Amino acid sequence: MGLITSGNKAKKLAVGPELAALLPQDPKPWYLTRHLLMLNLVLMVPLFSTASIGYDGSMMNGLQSLPIWRAYFKHPTASILGTMNAVYPIGKFFGVFLTAWTGDRYGRKLPMYIGFLLLILGAGLQGGAKNVAMFIIARLILGFGTAFVAQPSPILIAELAYPLHRGRITAIYYSTYYVGGIIAAWGTYGTSHLHTQYSWRIPSYIQGALPVIQLLFLYFVPESPRWLIAKGRHAEAHAILSKYHAGGDTASPLVAFELAEMEGSIQTEQTVTSETSYLDLFRTAPNRRRTLIAMIVGFYGTWSGIAIIAYYLTLVLDTIGITDTSSQVLINGLTQVFNLVVSITSALLIDRIGRRPLWLVAIAGMLCSYIAWTALSASFAHSHDAAVGRSVLAFIFLYKLFYDGSFSPMLLAYPIEIFPYTLRGRGVTVSIATNQVALIISQFVNPIALTKIGWRYYIVFCVLLAVFWGLVWFLFPETNGRSLEEIAEVFDGGRIPVGKLDGEGEEEEGDGKGVEVREEVVR
Repeated sequence: MGLITSGNKAKKLAVGPELAALLPQDPKPWYLTRHLLMLNLVLMVPLFSTASIGYDGSMMNGLQSLPIWRAYFKHPTASILGTMNAVYPIGKFFGVFLTAWTGDRYGRKLPMYIGFLLLILGAGLQGGAKNVAMFIIARLILGFGTAFVAQPSPILIAELAYPLHRGRITAIYYSTYYVGGIIAAWGTYGTSHLHTQYSWRIPSYIQGALPVIQLLFLYFVPESPRWLIAKGRHAEAHAILSKYHAGGDTASPLVAFELAEMEGSIQTEQTVTSETSYLDLFRTAPNRRRTLIAMIVGFYGTWSGIAIIAYYLTLVLDTIGITDTSSQVLINGLTQVFNLVVSITSALLIDRIGRRPLWLVAIAGMLCSYIAWTALSASFAHSHDAAVGRSVLAFIFLYKLFYDGSFSPMLLAYPIEIFPYTLRGRGVTVSIATNQVALIISQFVNPIALTKIGWRYYIVFCVLLAVFWGLVWFLFPETNGRSLEEIAEVFDGGRIPVGKLDGEGEEEEGDGKGVEVREEVVR
């Protein structure tokens, strides 16, 4: 959020002209504005939820590089290794549907409490694992617990964030994946010199450290104002928005505008259907388009080729002649630092660049990188030239540059934006579930394919990335410069029917024509 500016042009790019006109013309940056500083600090709790996922992938890469870990589990075959990795997304897949129901019924925070407790339990069992079965069960619990954290956290961030910050802070959410990855990678690198069972048990236990911290501070995070409004608790929503968006000013025109927009949109959605189900994701053409986009993003979050780097970097490095443990663990650590820098930079620029251009440029870059990576890997397979192997490593980093610049900020932020409130929880669940099914399949297929056919397997991802570019070109709209409620018109057409504001900032009954803000409000 360090690049957030107060210029009128930047505001209009981020939230559109109507809402930008109501934002305070305050020259002070957010970190010197007390209520915004407090809001962004409490949002750090859900913001770091995806760090647990990043920790897991990086840790498993690191553990596979440790001879002591491989020996303790009797040198797991490709199928056993695939099972160890696959049970994590399997647990997450089954947990995410229960999470969606819990979050819509009881609020965004309750499933997070459940998730943090499960992650702590799973980390303890994993660190104390006595055999393969116990290790697998622990990872199943970790995956199940992750669902209760990964689904509601970005939704809570998007529904609670200050309007000017929403796009960027939601985009930053997935960047913390790499914070977890860095901790795991360098932690594993440090413990790799112990030459005892603690070289892998310590990183396993540490996986529960961040959930402990988040569990302690979750109490201070307010509930989603949109969820409160949907449950008829308008006064509580007003109090939260006034405190965190207007510094306690209950008569703020900005808060009045936000409340009118939220109340009108949610009331309209609830009038159309008082009870929603997953079938509603497919009942209308706009919803089918939304759901298809969410599933495409979820699928390509794994099958863009990233999964073989995230979980099987050791096997990839083996194919280009980098086989010593120290080098493999070091490369894993360096990639995580690189990932974090690129993903945060991209997230901070997302409102300036726009979602659609970022998708198209990044996918084209990933495709070109994979083509070069494949060709050089084929050359190395015949020549075993160390220089060629190092060139492959360079293109792996280039691929990560484009992946981190697109998927990291938009893997969850984009699906969250495109769904209306009543379908947001289920829509994000479908995107996450699709991603987990794709990941489960890849966890079994990737190690076997890399072992059996080596570099030829990369051709699959070249084809898939070319298809992905075409899908984005024809299906993905630009959502930049709109509030969550206004994005509905991109898919449904016309203005969303929400309340109007009178000159005192009070909401009037909506007439179905959309938001109107009279001149008195913005003087």
